[in-house]
Amino acid sequence: MHYAFVGLGNLGRHLAGSLVKAGFTVTVSDLDKARAESLLAAGARWADDPKSAAAAADAAITCLPSPAASAAVAPQLFEALAPGATWIEMSTNDHREIARLAELAASKDIATLEAPVTGGVHRAASGEITVLAGGPEAIFEKHRPALEAMGGEVIHMGPLGSAALIKVITNMLAFIHLIADGEALMLAKKGGLDLGKAWKAIKASSGSSFVHETEGQLILNGSYDVGFTMDLACKDLGFAAGYGRALGVPLELAGLTEQTFVRARAQYGGQAQSTQVVKLLEDALGTDLRAPGFPEKLTE
Repeated sequence: MHYAFVGLGNLGRHLAGSLVKAGFTVTVSDLDKARAESLLAAGARWADDPKSAAAAADAAITCLPSPAASAAVAPQLFEALAPGATWIEMSTNDHREIARLAELAASKDIATLEAPVTGGVHRAASGEITVLAGGPEAIFEKHRPALEAMGGEVIHMGPLGSAALIKVITNMLAFIHLIADGEALMLAKKGGLDLGKAWKAIKASSGSSFVHETEGQLILNGSYDVGFTMDLACKDLGFAAGYGRALGVPLELAGLTEQTFVRARAQYGGQAQSTQVVKLLEDALGTDLRAPGFPEKLTE
């Protein structure tokens, strides 16, 4: 099957690379052709724009940084895809926007599948990231081989919109855990504990989390390099707040977390690493959370 893949950012280039490695025909497109160099060397094809990428494809995949980007790109794909093709949205998007674009796609006899991913850039690079799919089961099964090539665990959550909700929920939890982990590490530091040993103790305890075991290492290294920006974190927390209002669920911890990230974005900039939210506490107390032996980037 021939896939067009639009959006070669931190996640997209790894997801597209997994498709190429698995033997799919892949035509890629991005605003920056330099991002495609390794993909082209591995056998991917290049298109100068999304419409050209989709012209000969059986399905088009988008992995873009914002709903606005998806709204701009998706209609171009719909103009080029043949009737019976599929649009697969792997960006983190609002369920209402996905529904709107899916309706536009359906008017051209194009099916829609949402398939956001979770687990971090390092897992996308290894092909082990979790894929959360939403949409008609028959369309999901049709593209299951491609989804499984890109990810480790692939979960069909239900109808269109269900994957958008669970993706926002998982990100909301990750951001809450990140702030909590920073506070825990700072308490250990101020209490005179060896931070390397404290990290290991937390990892081996009931207080551990995926975020502690992964991003906690980047905090202790000082690189904070998780490959996810403050802008993206604020976007996702905004989605969570919207769901809370719509569904009547008071999200007190998520609300506090959102405001902390807004403050961190104002302090460090929208393109700063989301893990730098912990730096607010480091700066406030004049105390760095550093320990030897932790990596600059995650590899597993």
